[in-house]
Amino acid sequence: MTNIGSLLVDAAALMVTGMGVVFIFLTILIFLVRLMSKLVPQEVPPPITAPKAVKNQANHTSTVSPQVVAAISAAIHQHRASVAK
Repeated sequence: MTNIGSLLVDAAALMVTGMGVVFIFLTILIFLVRLMSKLVPQEVPPPITAPKAVKNQANHTSTVSPQVVAAISAAIHQHRASVAK
């Protein structure tokens, strides 16, 4: 069996090597991402245009007939009466 000192030296060398590899990889990754952001044009959304107003719209008054109001009122009254029981 080897002594503890040589094991610690081997562990430290392996740790430094791993950290160096990760550092180099991340540095290259950052460089490539910045390079791509300069080479690839930024995506610009198309301008939003205001909807054009239609000039020939008929002005309809949207009033509800009294018969429809009476039917809705009766239905609501009937529903509330059945729920209250």
